[in-house]
Amino acid sequence: MTDTQTARPAGRGLVTETVAVLGADGVMGLPIARNIARAGLPVRAWNRSRDKAEPLAADGAYLARTPCDAASGAGIVITMLADEDAVLQAMDGPDGALRSMSGAHRANGATAGHHGGPHDAPCPHDALWVQMSTIGEAATGRCAALANRAGLGFVDAPVLGTCQPAEEGRLVILESGPQEARHRLAPVFEAIGRSTIRAGEAGAGTRLKLVVNWWVLAVLEAAAETISLAEAFDLDPALLLGPVDDTEDGLEHGLEHGLEHGAEERGPDLPLIEALARRFAEG
Repeated sequence: MTDTQTARPAGRGLVTETVAVLGADGVMGLPIARNIARAGLPVRAWNRSRDKAEPLAADGAYLARTPCDAASGAGIVITMLADEDAVLQAMDGPDGALRSMSGAHRANGATAGHHGGPHDAPCPHDALWVQMSTIGEAATGRCAALANRAGLGFVDAPVLGTCQPAEEGRLVILESGPQEARHRLAPVFEAIGRSTIRAGEAGAGTRLKLVVNWWVLAVLEAAAETISLAEAFDLDPALLLGPVDDTEDGLEHGLEHGLEHGAEERGPDLPLIEALARRFAEG
């Protein structure tokens, strides 16, 4: 796809917006960008290691040279990066996305950390920054403040799920930010997730993820202790699968997320957790 992507009509009278994805590689960013492109939205993808984003070209995505290039002309800019430093560098660095995004707001007197040059194409006047990286509460607050100084809409939307849910477009999005952004983001979130949970004002999504992660750790600890107890009673821990299968749906869904996440994080040292995760995924 060329570097002149524009919004185009979609079904039911909606208009698809160009979406920039910064961090379009690896476990999360690449499948997110791919699913957005396959849903019919124009995608401008950037990754520090360009070769890791190259598979997206087959799905029609434009591979940008810099974050500024990716954000040029995009109405929605997603950051999905490793940490706060990577996010701030991609947005506010010398070639950061704000060089393009802030250009749309200068007429209103808003300024960002860097101003675009004569060849920078500004984003639409109501461009949105959707911060999806897991960077913590304080860092999210700094990103929101940066967006506010630049005159941009800011949406804090971390996700629940890892590699497989990302590839299948089955992430859970913890969305927080301005209510008026929800309609515009609906096609994007529908492309990458199975559900979107409205958490409140910007920052609430990150706080909710912290709470969920704490719960996941509690589930993992309880599962490990349960396995130890079964072994202490000279029982095969795999026998736990039967009774668990007969529990209420609420427990099954809770364990599905908690144990699946734990299996991917902890690996082969907890084989029963892997078995439980597979059982719930099949059920």
